[in-house]
Amino acid sequence: MRIGFGWALAALALATAYDPPAPAAIRQAPAALPDRAQLRASIERMADWQLAHLDNLDYIPLARPSTKDPRDWQQAAFWVGLTAVADRSASPRYRDAILATGHKLGWALGGRLYHADDHLIGAVWLWAARHGAGEDALKPMRASFDRILAKPLDHDLLFIAPPQGGDPECTTRWCWCDALFMAPPTLYALSRQTGDKRYAAFAHREFLATTDLLFDRKESLYFRDSRFFAQRGAHGEKLFWSRGNGWVLSGLARLIPELAPNDPRRPYYVKLFKTMAERLLPLQRANGYWPPSLLADPNRSADETSGTGFYVHGLAWGIKAGLLPRDRYLPAVARGWAALERAVQPDGRLGWVQQVSDRPDAVNAQDTQLYGVGAYLLAGAAVYDLAEK
Repeated sequence: MRIGFGWALAALALATAYDPPAPAAIRQAPAALPDRAQLRASIERMADWQLAHLDNLDYIPLARPSTKDPRDWQQAAFWVGLTAVADRSASPRYRDAILATGHKLGWALGGRLYHADDHLIGAVWLWAARHGAGEDALKPMRASFDRILAKPLDHDLLFIAPPQGGDPECTTRWCWCDALFMAPPTLYALSRQTGDKRYAAFAHREFLATTDLLFDRKESLYFRDSRFFAQRGAHGEKLFWSRGNGWVLSGLARLIPELAPNDPRRPYYVKLFKTMAERLLPLQRANGYWPPSLLADPNRSADETSGTGFYVHGLAWGIKAGLLPRDRYLPAVARGWAALERAVQPDGRLGWVQQVSDRPDAVNAQDTQLYGVGAYLLAGAAVYDLAEK
């Protein structure tokens, strides 16, 4: 699971960090996007940088051994983003990298059968099956999900850390909001690709259970998990984690396209997506970033790119899909993408990525992570689809 540095330290850092308001030129930036050639060059450059830096992860603060495993959520999010680059690039090198990785790993999911984090890589194998790997890429995944469907779990979703350490029991279901990015889009895509409706039915049932528990209907945002219901930020505000809600919005942007227009479940997800988008729009800071803690003072918040990347992806996709009005949301997308571009460091890495955590934490310019790059690639691909040819 994603463990923070300690709530007291993080709250102090977030309360005392000061980022002055953006200059008027940034606050009033026109709602203009780069052209497609520029956008494709940006996402290809970032994808190439990350592919060249997969073997040695010393540049990632507190990188854990699992980060080196493509099936782990941290790296799987990058591979999901890479499929978006491959779909828009004229070069076969991204497709080749995905296929080579899948063949090497035998198209397996992660090692924890029920854990949503270990299901994210399945979305990449589904893409690979459509782009040269064939049905063999789906067999291990289907075998894993069939085992889950044969013995679904029904315990409650309260997040209680075991005293001996390790994953809480509830994580064998979707008891944290990040899970809504990790598993449901994979299951819905598997249903669509195979014609087996059981996977989507399971995903819908579990998605509803998670949302019933964690979605704050007054604020239209998700608590990360049940531990945060009563927690408050430095100024008494409810604690809504940017990346956690980013996982959800971006996950919806990946899930909804897997639903047929006449699917009776579709209106539920579309309404949820629109509700979150409307709430998130005014929470964007003047300089284009969303703060690590969404309801914190924007003028005393750090820049953060993983949540921002997922929001830019979701909002840009929503405009293109006709779910969000372009004139209202495009300025936020343009400012958000410009912020992501400013976060690219001189050595090519994406900076300002909050490290592995489960809540708002401190973040620095040099901090990068594979999931942050995945968010950047998804965002850039969605903005590319909006931009002029």
